Amino acid sequence: MPRQVLRLVAAGAAVAVGLTGFTQAQAGEAAPSARVWVTTVDQTELMHERAPIAFTKAAAGNPNVTITVDPSREYQTMDGFGASITDSSAAVLYRLSATERDKAMRALFDPAKGDGVSFLRQPIGSSDFTAASSHYSLDDVPAGQKDWTLSKFSIARDQAQILPLLRRAKQLNPQLKIMATPWSPPAWMKANDSLVGGSLIDDPKIYAVYAAYLTRFVLAYTAAGVPIDYITVQNEPQNGGVNGYPTTAMRVAQEAKVIEILGPLLRLFSPRTKIIGYDHNWATHPNDVVNVPPGQDPETDYPYQLLRSPAAKWLAGTAYHCYYGEPAAQTALHDAFPTKGIWFTECSGSHGANDTPAQFFRDTLKWHARTIAIGTTRNWAKSAVNWNIALDSTNGPHLGGCDTCTGLITVQPDGTFTTNAEYYTIGHLSRFVKPGAVRIASTSFGTTGWNGQIMDVAFRNPDGSTALVVHNENDDPRTFTVAAGDRTFDYTLPGGSLATFTWPRNRVFDDGLKLLSLKGATATSLPASASADAKLAVDEDASTRWSAGQAQEPGQYLQVDLGGKTSFRRVAIDSGGSVGDYARSWELSVSDDGTSWRVVASGTGTGQLTNVDVQARARYVRVTNTGSSGSWWSLADIRLYA
Repeated sequence: MPRQVLRLVAAGAAVAVGLTGFTQAQAGEAAPSARVWVTTVDQTELMHERAPIAFTKAAAGNPNVTITVDPSREYQTMDGFGASITDSSAAVLYRLSATERDKAMRALFDPAKGDGVSFLRQPIGSSDFTAASSHYSLDDVPAGQKDWTLSKFSIARDQAQILPLLRRAKQLNPQLKIMATPWSPPAWMKANDSLVGGSLIDDPKIYAVYAAYLTRFVLAYTAAGVPIDYITVQNEPQNGGVNGYPTTAMRVAQEAKVIEILGPLLRLFSPRTKIIGYDHNWATHPNDVVNVPPGQDPETDYPYQLLRSPAAKWLAGTAYHCYYGEPAAQTALHDAFPTKGIWFTECSGSHGANDTPAQFFRDTLKWHARTIAIGTTRNWAKSAVNWNIALDSTNGPHLGGCDTCTGLITVQPDGTFTTNAEYYTIGHLSRFVKPGAVRIASTSFGTTGWNGQIMDVAFRNPDGSTALVVHNENDDPRTFTVAAGDRTFDYTLPGGSLATFTWPRNRVFDDGLKLLSLKGATATSLPASASADAKLAVDEDASTRWSAGQAQEPGQYLQVDLGGKTSFRRVAIDSGGSVGDYARSWELSVSDDGTSWRVVASGTGTGQLTNVDVQARARYVRVTNTGSSGSWWSLADIRLYA
């Protein structure tokens, strides 16, 4: 065959491969390896890349808890992970030499060689973390005066240090998103004529000028090369206490009125900028309730009221902080308003007076790993954001507020910087979970309240790769299995450690199955005494479980009512983190009416997870224990796949 014809044939073959998206690597029998990075509580490994671990064909009889990663179930799209370049952060970064400062910025923002921080929440004016000698807004006038035309508005202070750092951050990571939040409106807009404490004056003219003030900020920052992606109208609007730093008690009705004016302004002048509401704790702190004037509603359902108000049409969603309550509040709000997004926007590391550096690192890594890195993202957060990105060795500078807070990095007196536990808890996300990634299903057995189990969260990146973040809550090493399709690997993590596993898209992981939703399904059990907990086996949460509450004996069962006839190809019977609580032998039955049953599969239990492949269509599914054992029988999850 002539050489020219050979070249044409080869080119045609290449085009054909490109059109199908099929590559030789995807066609291979062997699945790829997963890369793994680990941070340990004793700091012997800090974002250390270990040897890769190979996927192999899943084998029966695995005694480990199994993290089943399933991209067929998608949740929220991620915006990013990071902290805040507060006035204090900017000041301490500028204490570094130009060379050391750029090294710090690369360590924080470079996606290839650093943490790849991808989300910043920036104060509008001062917060408790300011290096100034007094607090300031962007439009300050003498006491008793007003500035209705905003003639005194200026971002000159930010031009000196904050904006150059923000521009450098965006240069290092062009995908960086920026949110802006005021700790207080200008004092002349408030009833007490002070940035500290007080409330917004209840006047339509004040609402209008405050909305104009926020719009001026967005336009000024955009003109300075730092476009604003999100904005809230008040940091912690229920924080009405006087703590020596800017705060403002802003009632739901007031926030809603400002948003109703701000929304149209931003749509006209900065359509990219979306408004987020609330920006406060998972639950209303008792101190905030105490500060509510007598006779007023404490508004403990603040975000719900806001999303039911006319302002909701202008809201992209709600932001939360970590200082009171639990991350599960985010899921409750999502369930009530599923079209609105949720962002997690503030949590500071903080140490006790007698904590040693080693103990502080250990405790912070563990708490932030389970609560922020995994707890918030498993509860619908599109971002996970700490507070200060940098502070000095005295936890400052600050003006009022927290005197034990820490940043992602600490600027030391000798002109160098060191990294803190938060640098790694954020980095285990921001380095590997890219903006636009989607959280996908994964079975997780740990809880934010600590139960000593393996906890995790999984994402599919825009390039099709998978990132799995895993935390061993226990103080002792724990071994677990990761399953993707019909490929698995086993891994052991030291006590308290945090790890990220990544692997590329590959066809060998696609088993053609789709995880079905069990929302609305109900469950009953025998023994009947355990029926009250039967729902825990169908709540799509492997950290909860149903248990027979007694030794295994034939005839015990858990029965699921799917609410209607459903076709499925696989039933996963998962006993979860209670090692040894699997049925020693079992039977799977289905029914159309809950009375007449047909057995579709049976077998011998050999481990915590049993996948039963069937071809069935039924309304009811029953798993029956047919063996005996001194161990209890527990079910963390029943999962159905089509």
